[in-house]
Amino acid sequence: MPDLDLTTDHKALDDDLAARRYFAKFERITGLLAGVAEAMEKDRALSALESDATQAHVRAIAATFRALSLKYLVSGRIEGIGQRHLTIDLHESGFPIFQEIVTMANDAAQAAKHLAGMPDAARLKDEMVRQIVGERVVPTRLQYAMSQRLYYEALVRGGLFFAQMHPEAQFIAEAPGGRRRFLIHWGVYDSQLNVPVLYLLDAEDSGRKALPLDEGRWPEVQAHLLAQSVGGLKLLTIAKGFDADFADLHPKRLRRIHLGPMYSSAFTLQTGPIREVLEEARSPTGEDWALAWTVEELESERVEVEKGWFSSSERQIFRLDPLAGLGPDTGATRITRSMILPQRPFQVLAEKDPEGFRAVRKFVVGREGRVLVYG
Repeated sequence: MPDLDLTTDHKALDDDLAARRYFAKFERITGLLAGVAEAMEKDRALSALESDATQAHVRAIAATFRALSLKYLVSGRIEGIGQRHLTIDLHESGFPIFQEIVTMANDAAQAAKHLAGMPDAARLKDEMVRQIVGERVVPTRLQYAMSQRLYYEALVRGGLFFAQMHPEAQFIAEAPGGRRRFLIHWGVYDSQLNVPVLYLLDAEDSGRKALPLDEGRWPEVQAHLLAQSVGGLKLLTIAKGFDADFADLHPKRLRRIHLGPMYSSAFTLQTGPIREVLEEARSPTGEDWALAWTVEELESERVEVEKGWFSSSERQIFRLDPLAGLGPDTGATRITRSMILPQRPFQVLAEKDPEGFRAVRKFVVGREGRVLVYG
């Protein structure tokens, strides 16, 4: 792989073999994340419904990587016709840059039109065989055409993770006072951090009509939540705004899950202990990586009633980290940091035992793909 450009946070993978190694790595990683969600469900860090929602988003992320791998299948082999290289954020991300996800969404909107104007797969294969056998040349442009056809077919199939994954509401249970509890979940691809971020909101609904069926409230709730899904906003700010703007919706718990950064000596720049761990592990191809999984959580501690002239309204009082006064104000009840990594990097990490990683939960991938939890 060519030397990384240390002057920028972005790197174009201009070699098709490097791009294939990159996508193979993420195919491995995304294939393991469902196991992490299941382990969190066993530990009761996620409910069964929350685990299902998280796994659905993970499957969408995996589908996005598969689609991009088809788009850039012959990356670096053709010159002069538009962008041919995947661009990744190599510093504190390891994921494709935000613009890649936006471009993919734009492509998806016009995928059917592109397919209608392209030769079908059978014809492209026949033409490739003729060039290989008759002309004795590598049919690079036909290979590119095939990769684009497969890419657009993947976009038409759908199930992808876009820059915004609109909120969905799932019924949990009846609550006291004739209320209903819903899990509202959604996701965004953070444009600053270049990582996927998931949100899980446990809310009580005291409206007369169930939230997902309410033609007036539900579109407003969806628009509100997406507008507030900014990495720079604290959970406390998001939850208070939601509580104030919707009198008959009561946020009881809000979580934000950052899936990333991904660290790899082959593709990213990192500093500190994680760099030393990955370098000393000297892992074989496909196992040179570690993925951060961070959960911010905010819980309602109690309810206060604000009385007005003609009505009263509930306000949630949220529990904040009791140690927040000794450090930065996180605006959360707690933050749980985890690291997912293969066995060899974990062994090096355990031997070095850096102080900053002692409180980090480790999800370790065994030889057969089984996820084991340490810490």
